[in-house]
Amino acid sequence: MEKNDIIYIAGHRGLVGSALLRLLKEEGFSRLLTRSRSELDLTNKPAVEEFFARQKPAYVILAAARVGGIAANNEEPVEFLIDNLQIQNNVIRAAFENGAHKLLFLGSSCIYPKHAPQPIAESELLGGPLEPTNEAYAIAKIAGIKLCQAYERQYGANFISAMPTNLYGPNDNFDLAKSHVIAALLRKAHEAKMGGADEVVVWGSGEPRREFLYVDDLASACLFLLQNYDSPEIINIGAGQDLTVRELAELICDVVGFEGELAWDRSKPDGTPRKLLDISKIKSLGWQPKIPLREGIARTYAWFKAYCA
Repeated sequence: MEKNDIIYIAGHRGLVGSALLRLLKEEGFSRLLTRSRSELDLTNKPAVEEFFARQKPAYVILAAARVGGIAANNEEPVEFLIDNLQIQNNVIRAAFENGAHKLLFLGSSCIYPKHAPQPIAESELLGGPLEPTNEAYAIAKIAGIKLCQAYERQYGANFISAMPTNLYGPNDNFDLAKSHVIAALLRKAHEAKMGGADEVVVWGSGEPRREFLYVDDLASACLFLLQNYDSPEIINIGAGQDLTVRELAELICDVVGFEGELAWDRSKPDGTPRKLLDISKIKSLGWQPKIPLREGIARTYAWFKAYCA
Protein backbone atom coordinates (compact mmCIF):
# COMPACT_ATOMS: atom_id res chain seq x y z
CA MET A 1 0.00 0.00 0.00
CA GLU A 2 1.21 3.48 -0.91
CA LYS A 3 0.21 6.57 1.03
CA ASN A 4 -1.44 8.05 -2.08
CA ASP A 5 -3.49 4.95 -2.97
CA ILE A 6 -7.25 5.50 -3.09
CA ILE A 7 -8.76 3.61 -0.15
CA TYR A 8 -12.54 3.25 0.25
CA ILE A 9 -13.82 2.61 3.78
CA ALA A 10 -17.40 1.34 3.58
CA GLY A 11 -19.10 2.09 6.89
CA HIS A 12 -16.77 4.87 8.04
CA ARG A 13 -19.22 6.27 10.60
CA GLY A 14 -19.60 3.02 12.49
CA LEU A 15 -17.57 1.58 15.33
CA VAL A 16 -15.06 -0.20 13.09
CA GLY A 17 -15.01 2.15 10.12
CA SER A 18 -14.42 5.26 12.23
CA ALA A 19 -11.45 3.60 13.97
CA LEU A 20 -9.99 2.64 10.58
CA LEU A 21 -10.48 6.18 9.30
CA ARG A 22 -8.68 7.63 12.33
CA LEU A 23 -5.77 5.23 11.99
CA LEU A 24 -5.29 5.65 8.25
CA LYS A 25 -5.27 9.44 8.65
CA GLU A 26 -2.72 9.16 11.45
CA GLU A 27 -0.55 6.93 9.26
CA GLY A 28 -0.52 9.50 6.47
CA PHE A 29 -2.84 7.91 3.91
CA SER A 30 -4.13 10.92 2.02
CA ARG A 31 -6.76 9.63 -0.42
CA LEU A 32 -9.47 8.16 1.77
CA LEU A 33 -12.92 7.69 0.27
CA THR A 34 -15.97 7.82 2.53
CA ARG A 35 -19.69 8.08 1.90
CA SER A 36 -22.49 8.29 4.43
CA ARG A 37 -25.58 6.13 4.04
CA SER A 38 -27.55 9.14 2.77
CA GLU A 39 -24.87 9.73 0.11
CA LEU A 40 -24.52 6.09 -0.97
CA ASP A 41 -26.97 3.31 -0.12
CA LEU A 42 -24.86 0.17 -0.33
CA THR A 43 -27.97 -1.98 -0.79
CA ASN A 44 -28.60 -0.10 -4.07
CA LYS A 45 -26.70 -2.03 -6.75
CA PRO A 46 -26.77 0.62 -9.52
CA ALA A 47 -25.63 3.33 -7.08
CA VAL A 48 -22.73 1.18 -5.86
CA GLU A 49 -21.72 0.32 -9.43
CA GLU A 50 -21.75 4.00 -10.44
CA PHE A 51 -19.69 5.00 -7.38
CA PHE A 52 -16.98 2.38 -8.01
CA ALA A 53 -16.85 3.10 -11.74
CA ARG A 54 -16.27 6.79 -11.01
CA GLN A 55 -13.90 6.55 -8.03
CA LYS A 56 -11.87 3.38 -8.88
CA PRO A 57 -10.55 2.68 -5.34
CA ALA A 58 -7.37 0.61 -5.21
CA TYR A 59 -8.18 -0.76 -1.75
CA VAL A 60 -11.60 -1.50 -0.29
CA ILE A 61 -12.36 -2.10 3.38
CA LEU A 62 -15.86 -3.52 3.81
CA ALA A 63 -16.80 -2.54 7.36
CA ALA A 64 -20.39 -1.59 6.53
CA ALA A 65 -23.09 -3.93 7.84
CA ARG A 66 -26.42 -4.06 9.58
CA VAL A 67 -25.38 -4.91 13.13
CA GLY A 68 -26.93 -5.21 16.59
CA GLY A 69 -27.01 -7.16 19.81
CA ILE A 70 -28.96 -10.29 20.71
CA ALA A 71 -32.33 -8.49 20.78
CA ALA A 72 -32.01 -6.89 17.34
CA ASN A 73 -30.61 -10.05 15.75
CA ASN A 74 -33.34 -12.19 17.25
CA GLU A 75 -36.20 -9.87 16.31
CA GLU A 76 -35.16 -8.83 12.77
CA PRO A 77 -33.57 -11.88 11.07
CA VAL A 78 -35.03 -11.00 7.66
CA GLU A 79 -33.47 -7.53 7.64
CA PHE A 80 -30.14 -8.80 9.00
CA LEU A 81 -29.93 -11.43 6.29
CA ILE A 82 -31.18 -9.46 3.28
CA ASP A 83 -29.47 -6.14 4.02
CA ASN A 84 -26.07 -7.68 4.71
CA LEU A 85 -26.22 -9.94 1.67
CA GLN A 86 -27.08 -6.98 -0.53
CA ILE A 87 -24.31 -4.78 0.90
CA GLN A 88 -21.69 -7.52 0.54
CA ASN A 89 -22.69 -8.65 -2.92
CA ASN A 90 -22.80 -5.11 -4.29
CA VAL A 91 -19.49 -3.92 -2.83
CA ILE A 92 -17.47 -7.09 -3.49
CA ARG A 93 -18.68 -7.40 -7.07
CA ALA A 94 -18.13 -3.71 -7.83
CA ALA A 95 -14.63 -3.83 -6.32
CA PHE A 96 -13.67 -6.67 -8.62
CA GLU A 97 -15.29 -5.24 -11.73
CA ASN A 98 -13.50 -1.93 -11.24
CA GLY A 99 -10.02 -3.34 -10.68
CA ALA A 100 -9.49 -2.98 -6.93
CA HIS A 101 -6.04 -4.29 -5.98
CA LYS A 102 -7.25 -5.67 -2.67
CA LEU A 103 -10.41 -5.96 -0.57
CA LEU A 104 -10.69 -6.65 3.16
CA PHE A 105 -14.02 -8.17 4.20
CA LEU A 106 -14.79 -7.97 7.90
CA GLY A 107 -16.80 -10.88 9.20
CA SER A 108 -17.61 -11.79 12.78
CA SER A 109 -16.83 -14.42 15.38
CA CYS A 110 -20.52 -15.42 15.26
CA ILE A 111 -19.76 -17.33 12.03
CA TYR A 112 -18.46 -20.18 14.17
CA PRO A 113 -20.58 -23.03 15.60
CA LYS A 114 -22.33 -22.43 18.91
CA HIS A 115 -20.44 -25.28 20.57
CA ALA A 116 -17.11 -24.94 18.78
CA PRO A 117 -14.00 -26.12 20.69
CA GLN A 118 -12.35 -23.27 22.59
CA PRO A 119 -10.38 -21.27 21.64
CA ILE A 120 -11.96 -21.26 18.21
CA ALA A 121 -9.60 -21.88 15.30
CA GLU A 122 -10.38 -20.70 11.77
CA SER A 123 -10.82 -24.34 10.73
CA GLU A 124 -14.06 -24.55 12.78
CA LEU A 125 -16.02 -22.62 10.14
CA LEU A 126 -19.07 -24.68 9.08
CA GLY A 127 -18.21 -27.29 11.71
CA GLY A 128 -21.61 -27.33 13.42
CA PRO A 129 -24.91 -25.50 14.10
CA LEU A 130 -24.81 -21.75 14.68
CA GLU A 131 -26.11 -19.81 17.69
CA PRO A 132 -29.85 -19.36 16.86
CA THR A 133 -30.13 -15.79 18.15
CA ASN A 134 -27.75 -14.41 15.50
CA GLU A 135 -27.98 -17.09 12.85
CA ALA A 136 -29.20 -14.76 10.09
CA TYR A 137 -26.31 -12.34 10.57
CA ALA A 138 -23.83 -15.21 10.75
CA ILE A 139 -25.12 -16.79 7.54
CA ALA A 140 -24.81 -13.47 5.73
CA LYS A 141 -21.21 -13.11 6.91
CA ILE A 142 -20.38 -16.67 5.88
CA ALA A 143 -21.79 -15.90 2.44
CA GLY A 144 -19.49 -12.87 2.26
CA ILE A 145 -16.48 -15.01 3.13
CA LYS A 146 -17.38 -17.57 0.49
CA LEU A 147 -17.93 -14.87 -2.13
CA CYS A 148 -14.45 -13.44 -1.49
CA GLN A 149 -12.96 -16.91 -1.71
CA ALA A 150 -14.88 -17.60 -4.92
CA TYR A 151 -13.50 -14.44 -6.53
CA GLU A 152 -9.99 -15.52 -5.56
CA ARG A 153 -10.48 -19.06 -6.86
CA GLN A 154 -12.19 -18.10 -10.12
CA TYR A 155 -10.45 -14.83 -10.96
CA GLY A 156 -7.39 -14.59 -8.70
CA ALA A 157 -8.75 -11.57 -6.81
CA ASN A 158 -6.81 -10.57 -3.69
CA PHE A 159 -9.89 -10.49 -1.45
CA ILE A 160 -9.17 -11.35 2.19
CA SER A 161 -11.51 -11.96 5.13
CA ALA A 162 -10.88 -11.22 8.81
CA MET A 163 -13.02 -12.42 11.71
CA PRO A 164 -13.02 -9.99 14.66
CA THR A 165 -14.14 -10.99 18.12
CA ASN A 166 -16.62 -8.86 20.11
CA LEU A 167 -15.69 -5.20 19.68
CA TYR A 168 -16.20 -2.01 21.68
CA GLY A 169 -14.94 1.56 21.77
CA PRO A 170 -15.72 5.11 20.56
CA ASN A 171 -18.65 5.44 18.15
CA ASP A 172 -20.26 2.26 19.48
CA ASN A 173 -24.07 2.10 19.47
CA PHE A 174 -25.41 2.84 22.96
CA ASP A 175 -29.08 2.36 22.04
CA LEU A 176 -30.24 -0.31 24.50
CA ALA A 177 -32.52 -1.88 21.89
CA LYS A 178 -29.64 -2.45 19.46
CA SER A 179 -26.38 -2.28 21.40
CA HIS A 180 -23.86 -4.98 22.21
CA VAL A 181 -23.05 -5.95 25.77
CA ILE A 182 -20.31 -3.47 26.76
CA ALA A 183 -22.13 -0.45 25.34
CA ALA A 184 -25.39 -1.56 26.95
CA LEU A 185 -23.83 -2.16 30.36
CA LEU A 186 -21.92 1.12 30.28
CA ARG A 187 -25.11 3.03 29.60
CA LYS A 188 -27.11 1.12 32.19
CA ALA A 189 -24.45 1.58 34.87
CA HIS A 190 -24.04 5.28 34.06
CA GLU A 191 -27.78 5.95 34.16
CA ALA A 192 -28.15 3.97 37.38
CA LYS A 193 -25.34 5.96 38.98
CA MET A 194 -26.70 9.32 37.84
CA GLY A 195 -30.25 8.39 38.86
CA GLY A 196 -29.30 6.98 42.24
CA ALA A 197 -30.69 3.53 41.42
CA ASP A 198 -30.01 0.54 43.67
CA GLU A 199 -29.44 -2.01 40.92
CA VAL A 200 -28.61 -2.64 37.29
CA VAL A 201 -30.46 -5.39 35.47
CA VAL A 202 -28.29 -7.57 33.22
CA TRP A 203 -29.61 -10.04 30.67
CA GLY A 204 -29.08 -13.76 31.24
CA SER A 205 -27.24 -15.63 33.96
CA GLY A 206 -23.87 -13.91 33.78
CA GLU A 207 -22.20 -17.27 33.22
CA PRO A 208 -21.26 -17.15 29.50
CA ARG A 209 -17.68 -16.25 28.74
CA ARG A 210 -16.82 -13.58 26.19
CA GLU A 211 -13.74 -12.03 24.62
CA PHE A 212 -13.57 -8.30 23.86
CA LEU A 213 -11.23 -6.29 21.65
CA TYR A 214 -10.88 -2.52 21.71
CA VAL A 215 -11.70 -1.20 18.26
CA ASP A 216 -8.39 0.65 17.82
CA ASP A 217 -6.63 -2.70 18.17
CA LEU A 218 -8.86 -4.07 15.43
CA ALA A 219 -7.99 -1.12 13.19
CA SER A 220 -4.27 -1.80 13.65
CA ALA A 221 -4.86 -5.47 12.79
CA CYS A 222 -6.75 -4.53 9.63
CA LEU A 223 -3.97 -2.27 8.40
CA PHE A 224 -1.45 -4.99 9.25
CA LEU A 225 -3.40 -7.53 7.17
CA LEU A 226 -3.78 -5.16 4.23
CA GLN A 227 -0.01 -4.78 4.20
CA ASN A 228 1.04 -8.33 5.08
CA TYR A 229 -1.67 -10.91 4.32
CA ASP A 230 -2.78 -12.14 0.90
CA SER A 231 -4.48 -15.48 1.56
CA PRO A 232 -8.17 -16.17 0.86
CA GLU A 233 -8.29 -18.23 4.07
CA ILE A 234 -10.05 -16.47 6.92
CA ILE A 235 -8.02 -15.10 9.83
CA ASN A 236 -9.14 -14.36 13.40
CA ILE A 237 -8.58 -11.07 15.22
CA GLY A 238 -9.05 -11.11 18.98
CA ALA A 239 -7.70 -10.26 22.40
CA GLY A 240 -6.61 -13.79 23.28
CA GLN A 241 -8.43 -13.94 26.65
CA ASP A 242 -11.99 -13.95 27.92
CA LEU A 243 -14.05 -13.44 31.08
CA THR A 244 -17.58 -14.13 32.26
CA VAL A 245 -20.37 -11.65 31.61
CA ARG A 246 -20.67 -11.32 35.40
CA GLU A 247 -17.01 -10.37 35.68
CA LEU A 248 -17.47 -7.92 32.81
CA ALA A 249 -20.49 -6.30 34.46
CA GLU A 250 -18.60 -5.93 37.73
CA LEU A 251 -15.63 -4.37 35.93
CA ILE A 252 -17.88 -1.89 34.10
CA CYS A 253 -19.65 -0.89 37.31
CA ASP A 254 -16.25 -0.31 38.92
CA VAL A 255 -15.06 1.87 36.02
CA VAL A 256 -18.32 3.86 36.03
CA GLY A 257 -18.40 4.15 39.81
CA PHE A 258 -21.79 2.50 40.28
CA GLU A 259 -21.92 0.94 43.74
CA GLY A 260 -25.33 -0.76 43.63
CA GLU A 261 -26.22 -4.39 42.96
CA LEU A 262 -26.40 -6.45 39.79
CA ALA A 263 -29.72 -8.21 39.10
CA TRP A 264 -29.78 -11.04 36.56
CA ASP A 265 -32.77 -11.42 34.23
CA ARG A 266 -32.62 -15.14 33.50
CA SER A 267 -35.67 -14.93 31.23
CA LYS A 268 -33.38 -13.37 28.61
CA PRO A 269 -31.05 -15.49 26.43
CA ASP A 270 -27.41 -16.11 27.29
CA GLY A 271 -26.35 -16.78 23.71
CA THR A 272 -23.30 -18.93 23.02
CA PRO A 273 -21.83 -20.42 26.24
CA ARG A 274 -18.28 -19.36 25.37
CA LYS A 275 -16.65 -17.57 22.47
CA LEU A 276 -12.89 -17.15 22.54
CA LEU A 277 -10.94 -16.93 19.30
CA ASP A 278 -7.65 -18.66 18.60
CA ILE A 279 -5.44 -15.79 17.40
CA SER A 280 -2.24 -17.80 17.01
CA LYS A 281 -2.37 -17.37 13.22
CA ILE A 282 -2.27 -13.57 13.19
CA LYS A 283 0.18 -13.46 16.11
CA SER A 284 2.54 -15.72 14.17
CA LEU A 285 2.56 -13.08 11.42
CA GLY A 286 3.64 -10.38 13.87
CA TRP A 287 0.49 -8.67 15.20
CA GLN A 288 -0.89 -8.69 18.72
CA PRO A 289 -3.38 -6.56 20.70
CA LYS A 290 -2.09 -3.77 22.93
CA ILE A 291 -5.00 -2.22 24.86
CA PRO A 292 -6.08 -4.01 28.10
CA LEU A 293 -9.81 -4.43 28.73
CA ARG A 294 -10.04 -2.06 31.71
CA GLU A 295 -8.19 0.68 29.86
CA GLY A 296 -10.38 0.23 26.80
CA ILE A 297 -13.57 0.36 28.86
CA ALA A 298 -12.36 3.54 30.60
CA ARG A 299 -11.64 5.15 27.21
CA THR A 300 -15.06 4.10 25.92
CA TYR A 301 -16.82 5.46 29.00
CA ALA A 302 -15.00 8.78 28.64
CA TRP A 303 -16.17 8.98 25.02
CA PHE A 304 -19.74 8.08 26.03
CA LYS A 305 -19.83 10.83 28.67
CA ALA A 306 -18.47 13.36 26.20
CA TYR A 307 -20.80 12.55 23.30
CA CYS A 308 -23.80 10.51 24.46
CA ALA A 309 -24.59 11.15 28.13
